[in-house]
Amino acid sequence: MVLVTDDRVVRALDFEDYEPRMHRLLRVHYGPCELELQRERLGVRAAFDTYFAGGVRALDGIPVETNGTAFQRAVWQELRRIAPGTTMSYGGLALRLGAENGSRAVGSANGSNPIGIIVPCHRVIGSDGSLTGYAGGVSRKAWLLLHEGVAIAEPIPLPL
Repeated sequence: MVLVTDDRVVRALDFEDYEPRMHRLLRVHYGPCELELQRERLGVRAAFDTYFAGGVRALDGIPVETNGTAFQRAVWQELRRIAPGTTMSYGGLALRLGAENGSRAVGSANGSNPIGIIVPCHRVIGSDGSLTGYAGGVSRKAWLLLHEGVAIAEPIPLPL
C-alpha cells in the first residue's frame, strides 16, 4: 500500500498497483504536490497489522483529512460511521446524508475517496446486495468484507 501523511493526519492511502490513481486524486484535491519518502509516524502501519490480524476496529481512530467538496467530505465522514462487519447501500447512505435521490452522487463521492480502507468505501454495496465497483477491484472489496465478517452471496474470485 502507498500512504500519504503529514505530521497530523492521513491524506491518502491506496493499493500500490493503484498508485497512479492516488496521485491523480492528490492533484485533484491539492493541486501539484511533491511527495517525499519519510518514516511513517502516525502508527498507521501498526494499526493495519492489527486490522489484518483480525482487529477490524483498529483503523477507527486513525486521523484523516482531505480536500474535496462539502458533499464529498460529508460522504467520506459518513463512511467512517459504517461499522466493520456491516454494509450500507448507496441509497441508504444518501438518505443518512439527507439527499433522498442522491445515490449517484454518493457513488461518485465514494469513488473519489482518496483514503481507501481507513475511510471504508468498500462497505458500500448495491441496493440488491451486489458488490458494485471498487477502485481497488471487486475481488479486494470482497476480501475486505469477508475479513470484516460480512457474508457475501455472490461468488467472487478472491485475490491471492
